[in-house]
Amino acid sequence: MFSWVSKDARRKKEPKLFQTVAEGLRQLYAQKLLPLEEHYRFHEFHSPALEDADFDNKPMVLLVGQYSTGKTTFIRHLIEQDFPGMRIGPEPTTDSFIAVMHGPTEGVVPGNALVVDPRRPFRKLNAFGNAFLNRFMCAQLPNPVLDSISIIDTPGILSGEKQRISRGYDFAAVLEWFAERVDRIILLFDAHKLDISDEFSEVIKALKNHEDKIRVVLNKADQIETQQLMRVYGALMWSLGKIINTPEVVRVYIGSFWSHPLLIPDNRKLFEAEEQDLFKDIQSLPRNAALRKLNDLIKRARLAKVHAYIISSLKKEMPNVFGKESKKKELVNNLGEIYQKIEREHQISSGDFPSLRKMQELLQTQDFSKFQALKPKLLDTVDDMLANDIARLMVMVRQEESLMPSQAVKGGAFDGTMNGPFGHGYGEGAGEGIDDVEWVVGKDKPTYDEIFYTLSPVNGKITGANAKKEMVKSKLPNTVLGKIWKLADVDKDGLLDDEEFALANHLIKVKLEGHELPADLPPHLIPPSKRRHE
Repeated sequence: MFSWVSKDARRKKEPKLFQTVAEGLRQLYAQKLLPLEEHYRFHEFHSPALEDADFDNKPMVLLVGQYSTGKTTFIRHLIEQDFPGMRIGPEPTTDSFIAVMHGPTEGVVPGNALVVDPRRPFRKLNAFGNAFLNRFMCAQLPNPVLDSISIIDTPGILSGEKQRISRGYDFAAVLEWFAERVDRIILLFDAHKLDISDEFSEVIKALKNHEDKIRVVLNKADQIETQQLMRVYGALMWSLGKIINTPEVVRVYIGSFWSHPLLIPDNRKLFEAEEQDLFKDIQSLPRNAALRKLNDLIKRARLAKVHAYIISSLKKEMPNVFGKESKKKELVNNLGEIYQKIEREHQISSGDFPSLRKMQELLQTQDFSKFQALKPKLLDTVDDMLANDIARLMVMVRQEESLMPSQAVKGGAFDGTMNGPFGHGYGEGAGEGIDDVEWVVGKDKPTYDEIFYTLSPVNGKITGANAKKEMVKSKLPNTVLGKIWKLADVDKDGLLDDEEFALANHLIKVKLEGHELPADLPPHLIPPSKRRHE
């Protein structure tokens, strides 16, 4: 008679099917996490509610740095095009947050119009008021790089006396809002005048809990000599170690990210390698965007759960009638003890708790009598989301990634080093001689032949045992020498003739010079006598 009840219960237990990861995240947030956030007023304490655009938007890169560290020039270098609102100079020029995004036509959208556009992920920024919105805009333009990512340029962080001037809005809070939603945070430093002002230090501390997104760029490195560069790099790592309180070392990229000639070209190869590594990191963002959003939702859910325990604990301690104000002051002062009690009772990691000082400040203005008591059903729903729904979405993330293996940022500076003779490593290491008519190994072959004929060749070939005696003199590990043997034994007969032995020695030299070995033997390294068989 009540069969509809059992059907409904079964329907709730059946896993939901989603078409995309973004759709799954959007539905899980709206149905399972948002009710918990609203019940315990999470948005008043931590972060505004997420909207559809937060799940659908392109990956974003946030640039942060003191004035004149080259943030705007860095964007110009990446997209190889001027953008509306761009100003470059040695003084504090960028006084606005500029979202550089793709658009059909070139133009500027002012902040007040931007935060009412439901297609953009900026609607919740209206909480920072007109003082901020007058300093916020979107520069849109048709550019291939912006097809895949959006870039947020920020005002130069002030130093000295200038940092005492009020901006009219909470600068660190705005950066923290962006940090929660972007895929990569790039901190820029000027190698020529390295210092970290008080305001910059506060900003970096505001990025706490987002260390996994942070990358550091030591810019304008071509302006100083190698010895000075080493000292500046060491000073930067020391300073960052004091501010970013993590045991891991932050990844620092060294270079000069602009299109001008290098002033001191001594470290050209280092700068090329560093730029290539940074470009690879940025190019991977579209492919990893779904995983980042999934990771951010999990972090948000864990914080929301802890927040619910804090609010319900404060509610439980409040008297019903008299002495509410004095009890509130006592609870705020003893919030650290409440944290420890919750940590013990619910086996929660201390790293999941919000900043104690910030929470105490926010609680000062709250009416504790309006807080809600603990509602286990809401917490169980979030636990179920984390235990089951998220696991299914993880499988979908991998499936989506496998269907889009080539998805990467294209255009602008990213195309400049992809192909042709100016690609990273072209003509170096195993690539040496790629454009030569003659076999590159041939120039050193007479030297290798002298060694070859001392190894007792039979019918023009030496055995693996005899080759090993000579190859181990390089002191390379057996794993590396095994790979060199596999590449050099072109005809796969388990023996080496004079050309193959010369090739093996050439590859040993490549490795000893610090280059990587190729996965497969490049065509230009195949011995001339073997090419007709290929």
